[in-house]
Amino acid sequence: MNEAELVAIYPRLWHMAEDGSWTSIQQHGLLSTSALLDLYGVEGDQRAMILSQHRPECVTVAKLGLPNAVIRDQKPMSQGALQTCLQGGLTPQDWFQLLNDKAFFWLSRERLRGLLRARAYRDQPQTVLTVRTDTLVAAHRDRILLSPINSGSTIYKPQPRGEDTFLPIADYPFDAWKKSAHAQRQSWS
Repeated sequence: MNEAELVAIYPRLWHMAEDGSWTSIQQHGLLSTSALLDLYGVEGDQRAMILSQHRPECVTVAKLGLPNAVIRDQKPMSQGALQTCLQGGLTPQDWFQLLNDKAFFWLSRERLRGLLRARAYRDQPQTVLTVRTDTLVAAHRDRILLSPINSGSTIYKPQPRGEDTFLPIADYPFDAWKKSAHAQRQSWS
């Protein structure tokens, strides 16, 4: 896949953030969990627990001079299911750390709507960011990684995952993935 194909196929991207977080995002950018903990000065055992263990509930962090920040739960993932699908010698703790070093976007509005309708979030207001893909790619092309799976979920038939789950745009095998997804849709009919 190349950048032009990515932009043509997915001209918009979506991110769901905690309600009320827009001002902080404007000031500090959309931060990964680990970058947010850096900003808030969270260290030691609390940092280790947030970054390398399953979070069944949201965690709020605070720092004088900053508004409280909410770190999302990881309800759609379980440590037991992760152990069955991780590859390359990764542990669940490694996977949680890997995910917490990234900020994530949905490629389709329908997937975002699914998250908004999830039991954990349907009764709570959310801040939804809609981003132009071309603008995001122009600003962050060297940092963008693509994944063929919802890397933060093990609810439905946990897909194999490892360090090669996340690939740069130029290395992402979109044609192979598209053929595989088409074949799966055909087999489900």
